[in-house]
Amino acid sequence: MIEQPVMLITGSRKGIGRSLAEHYSKNGWQVVGCSRKPPEEKVQNYEHFIADVGDEPAVKSLFSAIRKKYDRLDVLLNNAGIASMNHSLLMPLETARSMMDTNFSGTFLFSRESAKLMQKHKFGRIINFSSVAVPLNLEGEAVYASSKAAVEELTRIQARELADLGITVNAIGSTPIKTDLISGIPEEKMNRLLERQAIRRFGQVEDIINLIDFLIRPESSFITGQVIYLGGVA
Repeated sequence: MIEQPVMLITGSRKGIGRSLAEHYSKNGWQVVGCSRKPPEEKVQNYEHFIADVGDEPAVKSLFSAIRKKYDRLDVLLNNAGIASMNHSLLMPLETARSMMDTNFSGTFLFSRESAKLMQKHKFGRIINFSSVAVPLNLEGEAVYASSKAAVEELTRIQARELADLGITVNAIGSTPIKTDLISGIPEEKMNRLLERQAIRRFGQVEDIINLIDFLIRPESSFITGQVIYLGGVA
């Protein structure tokens, strides 16, 4: 069995997830990723699975493969997420359900299955992805922000449930980063959002990596149940 530390990243085909997969696979990690579609390029020390994060049978199959091949999981990054910006009165239920399935149900399923595997070694780091859309109460993002608020509460409660297993659970509240997720947002609205941050700029993947590196250190074992917002948002 592999002794190299194993990291699982959801939504790793493109965007932030892809950047994270490339970074950690080059820095001593065996990285496992997943998405609904296959990646365009191969990455060393990286294995990709095709799976919808909200599909329980597919998720269980993915974890069965990880258990069989690696027999361990050290870090989970629940990065997969989708957004649809629209007024509540105009939001189709199907779109709302899709966001909840991916953003919340996917995070729950992967956290649950990861913890089952992590407990074997009495060590694990689960990092969920939230958004500044939660504390900023952004108009047009009622369902998206609600799905991320659910992720934050899941983070706090699972931190207590999993503490005795040596597993910490924290969340990163990211500011906007220039990816496909925000490509359809009007520039004027984005500028208004940035003005509400203490540090008025777009986030960068390096900002995310810096915080992940801190949270996954063995020395960070006393930090759990926290939601850390970037950009000076409170």
